[in-house]
Amino acid sequence: MPLGTLEAFDYQPRVRLLFGLGSSERTGELVCEYGAKRVLLVTDSGIVEAGHAKRIQENIQAAGITVALFDHSDENPTTGTVDRCVEFARQAKIDFIIGLGGGSSMDTAKGCNFVLTNGGRIHDYWGHGKAKKPLLPLVAIPTTAGTGSECQSYALIADEKTHAKMACGDPKAAAKLAILDPLLTLSQPPRVTACTGIDTITHAVETAVTKKRNALSLMYSHEAFKMSVASFAQVCESPKDVEARSRMLLAAAFAGTAIEHSMLGAVHACANPLTAHYGLVHGRAVGIMLPHVVRFNAEDPEARRAYAELASAPELACVSEGEDYAVEALIRRLESFLNLAKMPRSLLECGLKTSDLPMLAEEAAKQWTVSFNPRPATVRDFIALYEAACEPRGNGDFA
Repeated sequence: MPLGTLEAFDYQPRVRLLFGLGSSERTGELVCEYGAKRVLLVTDSGIVEAGHAKRIQENIQAAGITVALFDHSDENPTTGTVDRCVEFARQAKIDFIIGLGGGSSMDTAKGCNFVLTNGGRIHDYWGHGKAKKPLLPLVAIPTTAGTGSECQSYALIADEKTHAKMACGDPKAAAKLAILDPLLTLSQPPRVTACTGIDTITHAVETAVTKKRNALSLMYSHEAFKMSVASFAQVCESPKDVEARSRMLLAAAFAGTAIEHSMLGAVHACANPLTAHYGLVHGRAVGIMLPHVVRFNAEDPEARRAYAELASAPELACVSEGEDYAVEALIRRLESFLNLAKMPRSLLECGLKTSDLPMLAEEAAKQWTVSFNPRPATVRDFIALYEAACEPRGNGDFA
């Protein structure tokens, strides 16, 4: 986006946001408003164990609505996950879907919705706008503050055989309603809190510099980053801090909204092959790569300016102090967050084999999000980024 100009955008808010402590207790009442009779509740075993699924299920049943519980969503949902969910939904004859949990549950719910209503396989919806028929109404209830999937019209599903990450998007796939209840995030284990928080921060940083960024997306990116910077340390150090949890949950939703309008870039392009081949948790994969991609992109003048302005939002630095100084301040803060999250700082610590770098780079260069990165990235560039992320790094605190 050239400096001094505003990129055009078409803002059509699709997702109703209900935010507040205990807001999930209104789930039954709210799905009644949308005419639900037989609800598919998509979640995972961890959410069941935490008791959230039972509370939501009982709340819906108290409103006189039948609930079918599918609790087999995987951490990285695959085509097989979607197929199993679709078969379950068909047998239950549902007319409404709720995704309860992290991004995986919400992506599974969206993937199921595509196939259940439009037929075929989830592969048929890889890309944008492939659904020809209406989808069932969807309510998204996040229990983590990370992916922002509740505010997006895309489902990220991995091919079970090739491990390719398929972004399946359609305006019709967006949730009708996202219920943001910070109390549901209190049950997150420390590792999940850290990884999802880093995911939110990465979304805010990456959406702030993409080629598709515009005045609206930047508003969401900057606000998400400000809230994250103010709250991430608190949720890591004081997990029961409801105010900090609230800000992180809202930040995740805002960052998800920014993604919907500006997409992502090279960080996620790097991360997807790492998740596919090494089983690296998404938040950890994007976190390790984030500082390196920021340095890479900052060689582009427009991206450097955008990073500097992002750093100014929470007053990490001021653009007036110099763009280079502001970018370095941003990187130092990002590195401090990674250390706070006790994340590995080198891919070698995650079991990466340097002999795999060419293969990983080839796959990264083919990722859809590369096209939105502010600076063109070739296979050679991705090899250099992975090599930089293999360098041993200390875990001391940064300013």
